[in-house]
Amino acid sequence: MGNTTIRCPKCSHEQTNTVECGACGLIFARYRQHLARQQDKEQAAAGKGSATGLKLGGIVLLVLTTAGLTYYLVRPAGEEPEPPAPPIRHHAAVPEQSVAEEKTPPPPTVAAGGEAVAARGSSIEEARNATVSLETPWGTGSGFFVTKNYIVTNRHVVEVDQQGLAETRSKVETFRRLVELEQEKLEQLRQEMGRLPDGPSRQQLALILETREAELARIVPQLEAGEAQVAAMERGTSASDIKVILADGRELTADFVQLSTRHDLALLALHTVDNPYLRRAPLDRRLQQGEKVYTIGSPVGLRHTVTSGIFSGYRVRTDDGGVLLQTDAAINPGNSGGPLIDEKGYVFGVNTMILRDTEGIGFAIPIGVVFEEFISLLR
Repeated sequence: MGNTTIRCPKCSHEQTNTVECGACGLIFARYRQHLARQQDKEQAAAGKGSATGLKLGGIVLLVLTTAGLTYYLVRPAGEEPEPPAPPIRHHAAVPEQSVAEEKTPPPPTVAAGGEAVAARGSSIEEARNATVSLETPWGTGSGFFVTKNYIVTNRHVVEVDQQGLAETRSKVETFRRLVELEQEKLEQLRQEMGRLPDGPSRQQLALILETREAELARIVPQLEAGEAQVAAMERGTSASDIKVILADGRELTADFVQLSTRHDLALLALHTVDNPYLRRAPLDRRLQQGEKVYTIGSPVGLRHTVTSGIFSGYRVRTDDGGVLLQTDAAINPGNSGGPLIDEKGYVFGVNTMILRDTEGIGFAIPIGVVFEEFISLLR
């Protein structure tokens, strides 16, 4: 009887050797063992994959759902992305048609031989020490002392944004409903486990329950924090909800808050401290186009950050005739309410907004408006 010719299942080489392929080296016996093990795995998976897959899939669904919702709710303190961030819009954008060049004579020049420019390090450092970071249950921002006890900031930093409140309330309600549904599912699983006899199925269900209960215990405090945030926002602006972080790291609560009805300004009081404050420039001193300026604030949680740029010009809002100071110094979320100063450390404005979909176009409210608006307190 002649030798039988076989074909290699891997490379299709034909030969008479039944032990090993002469072309690719495949050991035929090992290959058959591999196929047998693969078949056993497929049969085992077909027998128990359905129920286990559904239960384990429930765990994955819970984790993904709660993780996505948690991102929009409470974030750990000090993280900015982590403020998040609490829903308040910093630097509400100004429509392009809302500002125009001021129709006034050029500003006067500074007289020759005037006050010498202070060392940059000292003047900027003094301005930094007069600047504060502000935190509320719904957002963050900046401010600065204009007297020893009074801090100016933007109204939108400390005022509850109603649209943001509605969005946060909706997310918290959805989150709460998901938690309630998960609690109901866990109770059903406990009842099911009680009906099972001791054995692998009961042990498997016990592990699933333990995992899902641990995940639920982790997210319930986040739900409670979100509900507390909504409650604080529903109370409205309150001095007790405004945390003031000084340059030396001290954290205090505002004693008093007054909101402007005409401008994006607010005034806070801290009667328990005697803090350095920013001074206004002499009355005959106006910023010149192209002059170097600085902003100080807490963009995205980075407290007391200093950025520089130039003064771009005086602009007039066409809707109300208010004058704004335009600058290309970086203004980012968290800079709202911070000061716009010159190289001597004189304050000229309160950073308030940026132009939407642009870079390097920011605006500040002139410091004179602050003293006009709160004249009864700052006289």
